[in-house]
Amino acid sequence: MQKIGIVSDTHSFIDEKLINFYKDCDIVFHAGDIGDISVYDKLLNNFSVKAVFGNIDNYEIREFINETVLTKIENVNILMTHIGGYPGRYKPSFRKMIENNKPNIVITGHSHILKVIFDKKYNHLHINPGAYGKSGFHKIRTAIRLVIDGSEIKDLEILEIDR
Repeated sequence: MQKIGIVSDTHSFIDEKLINFYKDCDIVFHAGDIGDISVYDKLLNNFSVKAVFGNIDNYEIREFINETVLTKIENVNILMTHIGGYPGRYKPSFRKMIENNKPNIVITGHSHILKVIFDKKYNHLHINPGAYGKSGFHKIRTAIRLVIDGSEIKDLEILEIDR
C-alpha cells in the first residue's frame, strides 16, 4: 500500500499546510508550474517526488525535470504531464502517449480547475489537482492525496484552502 500526494500549479508557493497534508505520503506527484526551485527542494526534503515542468517553469527546473513522467506504483501505471487536456479533449501528442502506454491514472495540471474523472474511453482515472499556488484565477487552493493498494485506487481526499 502506498499513499500518494498530487499537486500542481504551486507558482512558487508552498506552505506547512501542504506539507502536513502529505505527512504520511510515500510519494508526491507535482504536475508542473512549480515556479521557484525552492518549492521543489522543499518537497524533496520531505518526500520522494515525481515532477514535470510546466509552462511557467524556467531553465533551472527544466534542466532536471522532464515534460512527462511515466511510472508504476504497485500495480498502477501513472502518466503525468502539465498541459495534457482532459477526457474528450486530450492534446493530440498526449493522447498518443495514453493510447500507447494505457495508464491507470493520468495526471495533468495547468487549468487550475480540480477535476477527477473516470475516462471510460481509455479506462483510466484522470486527475487534475487544481492549483495550490496563490497566482491565478482560482479562489480555492487545492491538492489531492489517495491510496494505491495493489491495483486498487482508493481513499481519495481533497485539501481545500481559501486563497
